[in-house]
Amino acid sequence: MNSASLFAILIGGLLVNNFVLSQFLGICPFLGVSKKLNSAVGMSLAVIFVMVMATAATWPLYTFLLEPNSLGYLQTIVFILIIAALVQLVEIALKRFVPPLYNSLGIYLPLITTNCAVLGVTILNIDKGYDFVQSLVNALGAGLGFLLAMVMFAGVRERLESADIPKGLQGLPSTLVAAALVSLSFIGFQGLFGL
Repeated sequence: MNSASLFAILIGGLLVNNFVLSQFLGICPFLGVSKKLNSAVGMSLAVIFVMVMATAATWPLYTFLLEPNSLGYLQTIVFILIIAALVQLVEIALKRFVPPLYNSLGIYLPLITTNCAVLGVTILNIDKGYDFVQSLVNALGAGLGFLLAMVMFAGVRERLESADIPKGLQGLPSTLVAAALVSLSFIGFQGLFGL
């Protein structure tokens, strides 16, 4: 394993295989929490933390406990339990130390538990045969990709607030059209690094 392959994995998670804009995972918080930049960044930092910590916990658990004992079929259940515990930790910390952010995230914070992007990263690390370091780098790249998507889309949505949009496209329709256009911008990264 060299630093070039780690860089390729990081860029892959950030741009090429962006979980939100290329693989369309984690759409619920992407659409729900991206109205304000502060909320988008706060949610993204929580997702990054959960992705990296979940990977740090699930990879060794799968590699050294589930797989050797032919319990690989329990992978999804075990991974969701670990993610749920980490989300509870984040929720408690935010409620205690950053109440305004906790209040602005609302229902979307506990939904990180069922965020398919977080679960997807942990499972794809195993499926792609990444070792522990590669898995952590992929999780970090995926989390940073989530942050990038959220920040970009928060900027687009703030611009939509002041735009003169026809009445039939106001609200959710304009949000979905904007999300599609932002997603299209990431097609140009396909084929980068052969990922």
